[in-house]
Amino acid sequence: MRSRYSAFVKLDAGYLLRSWHPATRPEGLEFEPGLRWEGLEIVRTVDGAVGDTRGVVEFRARYVQDGEPGELHEVSRFVRHDDAWVYVSGRIQA
Repeated sequence: MRSRYSAFVKLDAGYLLRSWHPATRPEGLEFEPGLRWEGLEIVRTVDGAVGDTRGVVEFRARYVQDGEPGELHEVSRFVRHDDAWVYVSGRIQA
């Protein structure tokens, strides 16, 4: 999760796509103009340890877009695929 957040900060679409499960990965990514990520808080994790094949990460990521602060609160699902953790899907929290 932290590496994907860092890739969003650095606008590294290649890493984001490589770390996305092939079944749910989009063809490409476009980043929001004027959006700057400011910080990440991991709220909770479920599974995702060395012997696990799936995991859940709930996080809050702070951002500023066009001078206005905001927050993304999401619960993300990950699975092991080819010996690496990959993002499957996320559900935005209110």
